[in-house]
Order: sequence, then structure tokens, then C-alpha cells
Amino acid sequence: MGKEEKAKAPSKSEVLNNIAAATGLARKDVSAVMDALSGEIKKSLGSRGPGMFAIPGLVKIEKKKVPARPARKGVPNPFKPGELMDVPAKKAYTKVKVRALKSLKEMV
Repeated sequence: MGKEEKAKAPSKSEVLNNIAAATGLARKDVSAVMDALSGEIKKSLGSRGPGMFAIPGLVKIEKKKVPARPARKGVPNPFKPGELMDVPAKKAYTKVKVRALKSLKEMV
């Protein structure tokens, strides 16, 4: 009895080759389009951008700032009832949220 192989996500090269074959474009051109798309996402999510980017019909990418949280002392421990614990402070950070749009959900 051999090990069952799990399906793996396609590599970047496989994706570029498949898109090039499906569209009839050169692989180099497909790679340039993907790099341009990456640049647009970076520009939109950057400090001067609107903080969101949508790939029509697939996904919506949003940037959200999460505020800092202060330290707390004497908080009930959820894992050991009756015991108190200290929760350290957390710095503010930026969260990236990727949501699937309706047409992507229907593909699955």
C-alpha cells in the first residue's frame, strides 16, 4: 500500500504555461501581465492608494488597520478555570483581507 498523493497547487511556471496555451500569447507576455497586475495591487494597497483592489469576478483585496491593544492583568485563563493570567500588549498592525466574489464562489 503506497502513500496517497495529495493534489498540490500549480506552480507559477505551470500557471503561466497554462494561461499562455489557453490564450495563444507568448509565456513572456503572460508573465509581463502578471507582473503588471502585481504592481497595480501594490499601488492600490500601498500607503497612498485607496486600500482596496478588486480583480473583477474573482477576488476583492482590502487593507485594514488594526489598533494597538493595551496590556491587561488578572484576566481569567480560558484553559485553566479559576486561574488568572496577564495578557501582553499588542502593537498596531495592518491586516490584508482577501474575499472571494460571487462568481468565484459559483465556480467551486
